[in-house]
Amino acid sequence: MTDGVIRVVLVDDQALMRAGFRALLDAEDGIEVVGEAADGELGLALIRAQVPDIALIDVQMPVMTGIEATRHIAADPALRGVRVVILTNYGHDEYVFEALRAGASGFLLKDTEPADLLQAIEVVAGGEALLSPSVTRALIGEFVSRPPDRATAPGLECLTRREREVTALAARGLTNEEIAAHMVISPFTAKTHISRAMTKLGARDRAQLVVFAYESGLVTPRGSDASAC
Repeated sequence: MTDGVIRVVLVDDQALMRAGFRALLDAEDGIEVVGEAADGELGLALIRAQVPDIALIDVQMPVMTGIEATRHIAADPALRGVRVVILTNYGHDEYVFEALRAGASGFLLKDTEPADLLQAIEVVAGGEALLSPSVTRALIGEFVSRPPDRATAPGLECLTRREREVTALAARGLTNEEIAAHMVISPFTAKTHISRAMTKLGARDRAQLVVFAYESGLVTPRGSDASAC
């Protein structure tokens, strides 16, 4: 952020949708829309030029999809600080899981309430994942239908016992405050453990940490407790 202002790029092929989001965001102190694009390819070029804090990207667009654009962003070291929020029409969109694996920090419904949109921008800009309980349940449901991909998941053996525990709790959808209460530690300590786990696993943000936890088998969808790998 520059001078405390969250810089946002809008990427959506619907002009009316972009106009609505822009009007809402530009009216808010502390948020600035620095550009908009009508397809994924133009959006990616704009994001590379502006390097915003947040990129709101439609999941389905011509030329290049939002998921493909997200993959390019996640793979570019120069864009490491850019947080992608995928825009979708449906809460159970089949692309949500794929978008998170591609590197998105979360997703928003296009008909979300204005106050929720503004809060989401602040949450993601602060480095948190935009994963509501309903999204977490959807992710768990997706993982239930497929076995853990231990071959491609990062090595969780690099994590300490505490780091594994906080990672598992984060994968269950708990906030830092809830993790702290569960483990009887301070929120700051919980946040430190989460940050160290993300660094060791190469996770861009908390959303990626959740994906890693399930893919590695650290957390099992049907189990009630976290299991070590």
